[in-house]
Amino acid sequence: MARTAIQAVAMVSSLVDTQESIVTEPPAEVRSLSRRHLVWAIPLAVVGFVGVSTVVLAALLPSTLIAKKTDCVQRDAANVCTKKGPSQDVQFAIVPADAQPVEPRLTIDGPKTYDSNGQVLFVTVRSPELNLLDWWVGRNNPAVDPKSYKDLYATETPQQQTSRGQRDMRTAKENAEYVALHRLGFDAKLNPGDVIVDELVCLKASADGSKCVEFAPSDALLDPGDKLVKVDGKSLAVVDDLTKILANHKPGDVVQIDYQRNGKAGSGKVKLIAAPDDPTRTIIGFIPSDTATVSLPSDVKINIDTESIGGPSAGLAFTLTLIDQLSSGDLLGGKRVAVTGTINIRAEVGAIGGLTSKASAVLQSGAKYFLVPTAQGPQDIANARRVVGDQVEIIPVATLEEAIAALKRIGGDAVPAAPPDQTVTTDSTP
Repeated sequence: MARTAIQAVAMVSSLVDTQESIVTEPPAEVRSLSRRHLVWAIPLAVVGFVGVSTVVLAALLPSTLIAKKTDCVQRDAANVCTKKGPSQDVQFAIVPADAQPVEPRLTIDGPKTYDSNGQVLFVTVRSPELNLLDWWVGRNNPAVDPKSYKDLYATETPQQQTSRGQRDMRTAKENAEYVALHRLGFDAKLNPGDVIVDELVCLKASADGSKCVEFAPSDALLDPGDKLVKVDGKSLAVVDDLTKILANHKPGDVVQIDYQRNGKAGSGKVKLIAAPDDPTRTIIGFIPSDTATVSLPSDVKINIDTESIGGPSAGLAFTLTLIDQLSSGDLLGGKRVAVTGTINIRAEVGAIGGLTSKASAVLQSGAKYFLVPTAQGPQDIANARRVVGDQVEIIPVATLEEAIAALKRIGGDAVPAAPPDQTVTTDSTP
């Protein structure tokens, strides 16, 4: 019993010792801020409030309040700008979007297809409306191309531009199917279609952009729905024929146009103009509706799912992907190659918009090669090279054959030789 009592005393003593060891000292007295500290706190708070308010306000106000741009409208032989156009408000910008592989969007039924270790990437851009903060952040970024309302919508409303983009995409896919299959020897044919005036080019829109107040000179002769039969004495089978005819003319030239309206023949003369978005390109002054179609062999079914993506600039990318899938070997040599450029029925690669922004998208995708149209011109290509530095090799090409040769140079397999007759095949003579 003595032993038990001693143990109890020991337990109590131990508990008291532990409690005493965790008692902390009383907190020190808190002193109030001195007047000197208060004097500095007030202006710092004001500066912080002004800074945050400025950022919020800049994110709410439109860029057109202060952002301006002037474009070069004339260059000399050395490509130095000798004349600039009027100042315009910056409301939009072309910015990088994405570089996506074509192959997952492509389905081919009928002919034998071949796996590839490489990928063709088609490149997209966006054109968001800017606020002051957007403009300030991107004003010195070479991958951001500022645009005025006139730059984007001078000839059409936003809804019309969207519709045109979808038409251009359909044409790009049909041209790609025709060119790729014709190149590989398939029995693909082009069915000529009427060249129809979809709408007249607008040279000046109202202040709110809701209507056109000045159309191109062609408006005096042509109406939407007119069917063009001849231009400058030459017959038209497809819209691409206009490009060949107008290549021999410059803005200010006058050409004879034969057309049909409601089944009745008409003719007259039209003064040619420079394209509003490209002063080096000569146009009649209307937006055409291309009704030509492509006939594939009966046992070939091709579908390219582009969802809501518009525009013709993926034409070359679609063509190369189809050739890669329908021919043995690896056209890409196991590499990821970004590609941009239109493709016409003669397998020529045409210029596109937003090249510097697309170059930035390619850089971000990790691709090391980027095929671009030679038709962009040396200045545009040089600007794109500045964006990507030495991380992406930019390769200009003018035709499908040059693109195939470029891919072979970087390690791709050769494509079977083209059939002897590579002229455009049509089902009927216009």
